[in-house]
Amino acid sequence: MSHRIEGSVVSKGAGILALALVATLLVPAALAQGSEDPTPKIEVYGGYAWMEPGGTVWGCLVCPAQPLRSMTKGFTIAPTYNFTEHWGLTVDGGGNFGDNATVATIMAGPQYKWRGEHVSPFVHVLAGWHSLWPDSAASHSGFGLMAGGGLDIRLSRRLDLRLIEADYVFARHDSPVSTSLSGVRLGGGLVFKFGGEPPVPVSCSVSAQPMEVMAGEPVTATANAANFKPGRTLSYTWTASGGKVSGTDTTASVDTAGLAPGSYNVGVQVSDGKKATASCSGHFMVKEPPKNPPQISCSANPATVKSGEASTISCTCTSPDNRPVTIGGWSANAGTLSGSGSGATLDTAGLGSGAVSVNTTCTDDRGLSDSTTTMVNVEAPPPPPMASQIGECDFTTARVDNACKAVLDDVALRLQRDADSKAVIVGYTDAGENKATAARRATNAKAYLVKEKGIDASRIELRTGMDGGKKAAFWIVPAGATFDGANTEMVMEKSR
Repeated sequence: MSHRIEGSVVSKGAGILALALVATLLVPAALAQGSEDPTPKIEVYGGYAWMEPGGTVWGCLVCPAQPLRSMTKGFTIAPTYNFTEHWGLTVDGGGNFGDNATVATIMAGPQYKWRGEHVSPFVHVLAGWHSLWPDSAASHSGFGLMAGGGLDIRLSRRLDLRLIEADYVFARHDSPVSTSLSGVRLGGGLVFKFGGEPPVPVSCSVSAQPMEVMAGEPVTATANAANFKPGRTLSYTWTASGGKVSGTDTTASVDTAGLAPGSYNVGVQVSDGKKATASCSGHFMVKEPPKNPPQISCSANPATVKSGEASTISCTCTSPDNRPVTIGGWSANAGTLSGSGSGATLDTAGLGSGAVSVNTTCTDDRGLSDSTTTMVNVEAPPPPPMASQIGECDFTTARVDNACKAVLDDVALRLQRDADSKAVIVGYTDAGENKATAARRATNAKAYLVKEKGIDASRIELRTGMDGGKKAAFWIVPAGATFDGANTEMVMEKSR
């Protein structure tokens, strides 16, 4: 009868534990947002614990076994030191008191916790000391194991409610008689959180370019948001103290038509749709209308060159007021610029890929000037071709199976599309196999490409490598590239 009682207890406890663990492990999939709070350095859980020991105890070697009854009184105190956002080390101490026995445990082990905005499920595995004090026998201690998880509900930055913690508890005692306990512990309580850096407040900044414009010229405002929760979609609401502002993203445009000279602000409010918002602003100036300066325009021929080639920059300049003008002030941010007057030559020798800006200025006899930037795109020469591995397949023996044929079909397709490329097949052996087996694997793979896929045998090179496993690796070598045969040997194929 005691065995039936024990089995019923274990079954009941296991069922409760399974339901609790399934619920706990399904919660992370429903977490839409991570926690706003920083990860606490230390968490201390304290609460009530109910235990179903799930076992029997003997008062002596010849005494009948007594089933351990449910322990409705108990407590748990468990501090956890968090090494990362998710991983921590838990030390769990507790006591449970029943009608015919008392259990005390001190166990430790790793904990993994998903930290959500409102709920934080966790799992842990603990091992350590387990002591049993039966009313009808002497106390004895042994090895204990505890595995389970639970669910914490956020109350504040420093306090959580542990809605449930469910653990499977196993213990083994060998004195005075062998006793095994296989039960469950359920509980709940409060989690106190200590340490952790306070959250950094969200912020933003706005830059306006250009900062000084003439009335009617557009101003582009750019917002830079900081310290918002990663992964959240930010919304931007733009305003301006003058002109018409348009934009709903990180940039906005301000139409300054009709604005009087003076200073104006352009602002934005950034929100993540939750609790975090930040407001900031930048400013720009509308200048007094100057005298009409000269106007310069330049073009590059060609506008795109390869590194080492030259581009000719040609400029024209006119004055709306028909004043004499002079073109000069040539400069470039890279390369060598030579020439004067209305034309110059940019030498790109030694430059890498990228854009080179050439600046030119036109000045009239009153000192009024106009400048422009001409862009020349420099392209780097293409990199030399290189051999690349495109696949491999495993061999139980040296025979090409269907899985390997599928890989070889891709090799054949690459060779057919690039008629100038070649293939290198490297056969390998496992420890204990001889080099001939590696050669047969490479040879059989080549035979499939030649006979079944119609690939010219002269385009396939065979090699062997030792202690690489029971496999063959397939390389494509484009025209102009070479295969690095390090740690491999050429297979001397028999002439046919």
